[in-house]
Amino acid sequence: MILLFDIGNTNTHVGLANDKRVLKHTDIPTAAFIGGKAKNQLWRFVGKAELSDAAICSVVPRATPKIQSAIRSLWSLTALELTPKTLRGVGIDYPKPNTIGPDRLANAVAARHHFGAPAVVVDFGTAVTFDVVDTHGNYVGGIIAPGLAAMTDYLHERTALLPRIKIREVKSSVGKSTEHAMLVGAVHGYRGLVRELIVE
Repeated sequence: MILLFDIGNTNTHVGLANDKRVLKHTDIPTAAFIGGKAKNQLWRFVGKAELSDAAICSVVPRATPKIQSAIRSLWSLTALELTPKTLRGVGIDYPKPNTIGPDRLANAVAARHHFGAPAVVVDFGTAVTFDVVDTHGNYVGGIIAPGLAAMTDYLHERTALLPRIKIREVKSSVGKSTEHAMLVGAVHGYRGLVRELIVE
Protein backbone atom coordinates (compact mmCIF):
# COMPACT_ATOMS: atom_id res chain seq x y z
CA MET A 1 0.00 0.00 0.00
CA ILE A 2 1.09 3.57 -0.67
CA LEU A 3 0.46 6.36 1.83
CA LEU A 4 -0.33 9.64 0.07
CA PHE A 5 -0.24 13.19 1.43
CA ASP A 6 -1.70 16.30 -0.22
CA ILE A 7 -0.56 19.01 2.20
CA GLY A 8 -2.69 22.13 1.92
CA ASN A 9 -2.82 25.34 3.89
CA THR A 10 -5.87 24.28 5.91
CA ASN A 11 -6.04 20.50 5.67
CA THR A 12 -3.77 17.65 4.72
CA HIS A 13 -5.62 15.08 2.63
CA VAL A 14 -4.27 11.64 3.47
CA GLY A 15 -4.96 8.57 1.34
CA LEU A 16 -4.15 4.88 1.22
CA ALA A 17 -3.83 3.50 -2.29
CA ASN A 18 -2.87 0.36 -4.14
CA ASP A 19 -1.33 0.57 -7.63
CA LYS A 20 -4.75 1.35 -9.18
CA ARG A 21 -6.76 3.61 -6.91
CA VAL A 22 -7.20 5.30 -3.54
CA LEU A 23 -8.90 2.85 -1.17
CA LYS A 24 -9.61 5.21 1.71
CA HIS A 25 -8.88 8.80 2.67
CA THR A 26 -9.23 11.32 5.47
CA ASP A 27 -8.47 14.96 6.25
CA ILE A 28 -6.19 16.04 9.10
CA PRO A 29 -5.67 19.73 9.89
CA THR A 30 -2.23 20.76 8.64
CA ALA A 31 -1.67 22.72 11.85
CA ALA A 32 -1.87 19.42 13.76
CA PHE A 33 1.17 18.14 11.84
CA ILE A 34 3.08 21.38 12.40
CA GLY A 35 2.30 21.20 16.13
CA GLY A 36 3.19 17.49 16.30
CA LYS A 37 -0.31 16.40 17.33
CA ALA A 38 -1.29 14.39 14.24
CA LYS A 39 0.96 11.35 14.62
CA ASN A 40 -1.63 9.26 16.50
CA GLN A 41 -4.35 10.16 13.97
CA LEU A 42 -2.06 9.06 11.18
CA TRP A 43 -1.24 5.78 12.94
CA ARG A 44 -4.95 5.02 13.48
CA PHE A 45 -5.78 5.90 9.86
CA VAL A 46 -3.23 3.46 8.41
CA GLY A 47 -4.14 0.75 10.93
CA LYS A 48 -2.88 -2.70 9.93
CA ALA A 49 -2.17 -1.82 6.29
CA GLU A 50 1.32 -2.79 5.14
CA LEU A 51 3.02 0.20 3.57
CA SER A 52 5.56 -0.11 0.80
CA ASP A 53 5.92 3.58 -0.09
CA ALA A 54 4.76 7.09 0.72
CA ALA A 55 4.47 10.23 -1.41
CA ILE A 56 3.98 13.91 -0.56
CA CYS A 57 2.65 16.87 -2.52
CA SER A 58 3.00 19.95 -0.32
CA VAL A 59 2.27 23.67 -0.61
CA VAL A 60 3.21 24.21 3.07
CA PRO A 61 7.02 23.95 3.30
CA ARG A 62 7.14 24.02 7.11
CA ALA A 63 4.73 21.08 7.37
CA THR A 64 6.67 18.85 4.95
CA PRO A 65 9.60 17.92 7.26
CA LYS A 66 7.17 17.24 10.12
CA ILE A 67 5.27 14.75 7.99
CA GLN A 68 8.47 13.21 6.63
CA SER A 69 9.63 12.74 10.22
CA ALA A 70 6.34 11.10 11.25
CA ILE A 71 6.53 8.67 8.30
CA ARG A 72 10.13 7.73 9.15
CA SER A 73 9.30 7.30 12.83
CA LEU A 74 6.15 5.22 12.33
CA TRP A 75 7.04 3.10 9.28
CA SER A 76 10.77 3.59 8.57
CA LEU A 77 9.95 5.00 5.13
CA THR A 78 11.19 8.09 3.31
CA ALA A 79 8.40 9.67 1.32
CA LEU A 80 8.91 10.77 -2.27
CA GLU A 81 8.24 14.50 -2.45
CA LEU A 82 6.80 15.89 -5.69
CA THR A 83 9.13 18.57 -7.08
CA PRO A 84 10.22 19.59 -10.59
CA LYS A 85 13.17 17.18 -10.19
CA THR A 86 11.04 14.17 -9.18
CA LEU A 87 8.24 14.90 -11.68
CA ARG A 88 7.45 12.14 -14.19
CA GLY A 89 4.91 12.00 -17.01
CA VAL A 90 5.04 15.70 -17.91
CA GLY A 91 7.89 17.85 -19.18
CA ILE A 92 8.49 21.41 -18.00
CA ASP A 93 8.85 24.39 -20.34
CA TYR A 94 8.91 27.16 -17.74
CA PRO A 95 11.61 29.73 -16.87
CA LYS A 96 11.95 28.93 -13.13
CA PRO A 97 10.64 25.40 -12.50
CA ASN A 98 11.34 25.54 -8.77
CA THR A 99 8.72 28.28 -8.40
CA ILE A 100 5.89 26.05 -9.66
CA GLY A 101 3.64 24.86 -6.86
CA PRO A 102 3.73 21.05 -6.46
CA ASP A 103 -0.08 21.03 -6.46
CA ARG A 104 0.01 22.54 -9.94
CA LEU A 105 2.50 19.94 -11.15
CA ALA A 106 0.25 17.20 -9.75
CA ASN A 107 -2.70 18.68 -11.66
CA ALA A 108 -0.68 18.71 -14.89
CA VAL A 109 0.41 15.07 -14.47
CA ALA A 110 -3.15 13.93 -13.71
CA ALA A 111 -4.60 15.80 -16.70
CA ARG A 112 -2.03 14.39 -19.10
CA HIS A 113 -2.43 10.87 -17.70
CA HIS A 114 -6.23 10.87 -17.90
CA PHE A 115 -6.91 13.09 -20.92
CA GLY A 116 -3.70 13.45 -22.92
CA ALA A 117 -2.29 16.73 -24.20
CA PRO A 118 -2.97 19.56 -24.69
CA ALA A 119 -4.97 20.14 -21.52
CA VAL A 120 -6.04 22.89 -19.13
CA VAL A 121 -6.71 22.07 -15.48
CA VAL A 122 -8.91 24.37 -13.38
CA ASP A 123 -8.50 23.82 -9.63
CA PHE A 124 -10.92 25.60 -7.28
CA GLY A 125 -9.44 26.21 -3.84
CA THR A 126 -8.34 29.20 -1.76
CA ALA A 127 -7.17 30.43 -5.16
CA VAL A 128 -8.47 29.19 -8.49
CA THR A 129 -5.57 28.02 -10.62
CA PHE A 130 -5.43 27.25 -14.33
CA ASP A 131 -2.55 25.02 -15.43
CA VAL A 132 -1.66 24.41 -19.05
CA VAL A 133 -0.06 21.36 -20.65
CA ASP A 134 0.89 21.99 -24.28
CA THR A 135 0.63 19.65 -27.26
CA HIS A 136 4.12 18.27 -26.50
CA GLY A 137 3.06 17.24 -22.99
CA ASN A 138 4.96 20.03 -21.24
CA TYR A 139 3.77 22.15 -18.34
CA VAL A 140 4.04 25.67 -19.77
CA GLY A 141 2.45 27.87 -17.10
CA GLY A 142 -0.93 29.02 -15.98
CA ILE A 143 -3.08 31.59 -14.27
CA ILE A 144 -3.84 32.29 -10.60
CA ALA A 145 -6.98 34.17 -9.57
CA PRO A 146 -8.65 34.71 -6.17
CA GLY A 147 -10.85 31.85 -5.04
CA LEU A 148 -14.59 32.37 -4.74
CA ALA A 149 -14.62 32.24 -0.94
CA ALA A 150 -11.65 34.62 -0.78
CA MET A 151 -13.51 37.14 -2.94
CA THR A 152 -16.77 37.04 -0.97
CA ASP A 153 -15.04 36.98 2.41
CA TYR A 154 -12.96 39.99 1.39
CA LEU A 155 -16.12 41.97 0.56
CA HIS A 156 -17.57 41.16 3.98
CA GLU A 157 -14.37 41.93 5.87
CA ARG A 158 -13.53 45.17 4.09
CA THR A 159 -16.96 46.80 4.00
CA ALA A 160 -19.24 47.92 6.82
CA LEU A 161 -22.57 46.76 5.41
CA LEU A 162 -21.97 43.74 3.22
CA PRO A 163 -22.79 40.43 4.95
CA ARG A 164 -20.88 37.16 4.84
CA ILE A 165 -22.73 34.97 2.32
CA LYS A 166 -23.03 31.25 1.78
CA ILE A 167 -22.55 30.41 -1.89
CA ARG A 168 -25.56 28.80 -3.55
CA GLU A 169 -27.10 28.73 -7.01
CA VAL A 170 -29.07 31.79 -8.14
CA LYS A 171 -31.18 31.89 -11.30
CA SER A 172 -31.82 35.60 -11.76
CA SER A 173 -29.12 37.95 -12.95
CA VAL A 174 -30.35 40.98 -10.97
CA GLY A 175 -30.23 40.92 -7.18
CA LYS A 176 -33.31 41.95 -5.16
CA SER A 177 -31.44 42.29 -1.86
CA THR A 178 -27.86 42.92 -0.79
CA GLU A 179 -27.23 39.23 -0.21
CA HIS A 180 -28.93 38.29 -3.50
CA ALA A 181 -26.87 40.91 -5.37
CA MET A 182 -23.66 39.51 -3.86
CA LEU A 183 -24.68 35.98 -4.85
CA VAL A 184 -25.33 37.08 -8.44
CA GLY A 185 -21.91 38.74 -8.58
CA ALA A 186 -20.21 35.74 -7.03
CA VAL A 187 -21.93 32.90 -8.90
CA HIS A 188 -22.51 34.41 -12.36
CA GLY A 189 -19.48 36.70 -12.22
CA TYR A 190 -17.18 33.88 -11.21
CA ARG A 191 -18.43 31.65 -14.01
CA GLY A 192 -17.69 34.51 -16.39
CA LEU A 193 -14.16 34.87 -15.02
CA VAL A 194 -13.46 31.17 -15.48
CA ARG A 195 -15.06 31.04 -18.94
CA GLU A 196 -13.17 34.11 -20.17
CA LEU A 197 -9.80 32.84 -18.95
CA ILE A 198 -10.32 29.46 -20.61
CA VAL A 199 -11.43 31.05 -23.89
CA GLU A 200 -8.29 33.24 -23.92
